[in-house]
Amino acid sequence: MNIKTICVVGAGLMGQQIALLSAVSGFEVFCVDTSPEAVDKAKEFVAGWLPKQRAKERITDEQVAFVNDNLHFVGSIEAGAANADMVIEAAVENLQVKRAIFAQLDKVAPPHAILATNSSYLVSSKIADATGRPDKVLNMHFFNPALIMKTVEVVQGPHVSDETVETVIELARALGKTPAKVNKEIYGFLCNRIFSVITKEACYLLDQGIASVEDIDNAIKGALGHPMGPLELLDMTGIDLEYHLGMERYRETGNLADKPSPSLVERYARGDYGRKTGKGFYDYHE
Repeated sequence: MNIKTICVVGAGLMGQQIALLSAVSGFEVFCVDTSPEAVDKAKEFVAGWLPKQRAKERITDEQVAFVNDNLHFVGSIEAGAANADMVIEAAVENLQVKRAIFAQLDKVAPPHAILATNSSYLVSSKIADATGRPDKVLNMHFFNPALIMKTVEVVQGPHVSDETVETVIELARALGKTPAKVNKEIYGFLCNRIFSVITKEACYLLDQGIASVEDIDNAIKGALGHPMGPLELLDMTGIDLEYHLGMERYRETGNLADKPSPSLVERYARGDYGRKTGKGFYDYHE
């Protein structure tokens, strides 16, 4: 693996954690976001996370110093990707937005650079032809919270070279993750296909008034041994993300069954996206 510099596009919940994880793991990192507010929040997150982890002796003084020197927040793709060996896009789950980002990355990033999307559902074959390097475009899917969750899905579409896949698998291991190689593209990959079935049924039960939010989650945790209930997990990953994924899928298939559930739409319309807004299926203000 000849990766020394990583560019992360997007300083939101996932992007800031992927960038911090990469820096803690010894890579020089440029995190790109055009929103000054997003950059400020990401910087605050890093500034708060480092001393807490050091106090718990989970990281060393050397790692703290390295992150402070080698994690850079910038406002343009040109500044972030110009010297990147690896780019990880963590922008909004919208195909046209991602295609525009990858087209720009292809012009700016060095020819050898691998371009990965952290998309939870959108396969890279829908993005790769926006670049002149389709063999170096693939899915590298982290799970939220990226600093903690161990699994990273590496998806090999029909356009992706074996060398690219092997490099990204090695990178995942260098980041302390356990790579799960997905041999064929499929919507939702491995984990989210299973997760979407559970959450869809949980929302259906809630919509029909069959059980409350708390009882649905408690039943799943108590009977099936899940550490979090499906509605709790939606609050953590973001109701807005789940809404956009459902709408993107619906636009693709035209199947009414793929539209987000009423309980999701209601909360999305109110701006109750989960933990990040203080309220979702649960109220976190207290």
